[in-house]
Amino acid sequence: MTAFQLAVKVLRGERLDTPVPHRWADAPPPAQVAKRAADAAGQGRRVSREDVPLLTNVVHWLYGIGWGVAYAGAADRLRPSAPAGGALLGGTVWATSYGELVPLGIQDPPWQYPLAELSLDLSYHLVYGAGVAGAVRLLQARSTTARRRRPIVGRFSQVAAAWNGG
Repeated sequence: MTAFQLAVKVLRGERLDTPVPHRWADAPPPAQVAKRAADAAGQGRRVSREDVPLLTNVVHWLYGIGWGVAYAGAADRLRPSAPAGGALLGGTVWATSYGELVPLGIQDPPWQYPLAELSLDLSYHLVYGAGVAGAVRLLQARSTTARRRRPIVGRFSQVAAAWNGG
């Protein structure tokens, strides 16, 4: 959960934690995905509804990290501006989640949600995309600065020399 999502929940007076649901169908989508994966691997009995808060966080973070790594790889080649790259990433993650979760029966199609709810959900993903794009841009700038100080070939030569004892 981003600070933005947390702030929205506070302003709306919503719970900040993920409750243990009464049934799996009431669990957040990331936990449902984890449960289905465990079932497919023959380990479904080892996953209980009490695991929902942890599963929700772990799956959501791993999904976000995966997209972040993919974005970093693409941005390294394409060098988009942070605002454009962030908007594209956030919008893509948001749309892809519907493309994955609707066919699994975990989430309803987007046209079945009120526009205000869809807009808020999209805004969460755009903030995520902006954060990832901004972080990648900062890391690219630091990497470029470091490369200017010492040519990459020189760094590899030094590492090879140290590895070979000399």
